[in-house]
Amino acid sequence: MIVLKTSRELSVMREACRISAGALQLVGKSLEPGITTGELDELAEAYILSQGATPNFKGVSGYPATACISINNQVIHGIPSRSHKIKAGDIVSVDLGAAFEGYNGDNAATFAVGTVSEEAKRLIDTTRESLYEGIAAARHGGRIGDIGHAIQAYVEARGFSVVRDYVGHGVGTELHEAPEVPNYGTAGKGIRLLPGMTIAIEPMVNAGRPEVKTLSDGWTVLTADGSLSAHFEHTIAITADGPQILTLV
Repeated sequence: MIVLKTSRELSVMREACRISAGALQLVGKSLEPGITTGELDELAEAYILSQGATPNFKGVSGYPATACISINNQVIHGIPSRSHKIKAGDIVSVDLGAAFEGYNGDNAATFAVGTVSEEAKRLIDTTRESLYEGIAAARHGGRIGDIGHAIQAYVEARGFSVVRDYVGHGVGTELHEAPEVPNYGTAGKGIRLLPGMTIAIEPMVNAGRPEVKTLSDGWTVLTADGSLSAHFEHTIAITADGPQILTLV
């Protein structure tokens, strides 16, 4: 069931999203060669708790950490570790969220550590830009397919591919709510977008083919062909005046 949020609920969600965005920004600023993904996760958790919120990824279906930290050919759900050090030239995708007074925020970004390849730069830029193409298409009266179509068209025109196995989603009192928000599709198809809907739009884009595989840890998702992958996400609200990004610092 899709839940339309009231103005009061949206105000609480904005705070959850503000905290989520602050934690993501902190991790991005802390990325440097030699730091471990476990240390980054601890920074994110400490920040979220300091804001009076709780990490909302931790414990979901048994996930053991505050953030998903995925490196290079890892698409999503990389598990932080005190033994895995970030290296110069890595691209690092961080996905995390916070729960505040019963409502959730969710956001993600991919960061370049030092000097990265031209392909990596272009992949990161394309994925970030495709997110904003999707947000621009998320208008009252439109359809879910408008969002996916905008993202897919932008990505494929630049020679990259959109992951099909994982999609965006509604956000609210649950971290994952209806509706699903694919990063591909046909304009004019799917459920209608209405004021009060809150959704997470999150393109996952591969430099190579769209197929993915999962490691034996049951969480870490990699590109099947070993190519680089990038991931960006915002939680937004559909309003009569256009989409509003909630996960802004």
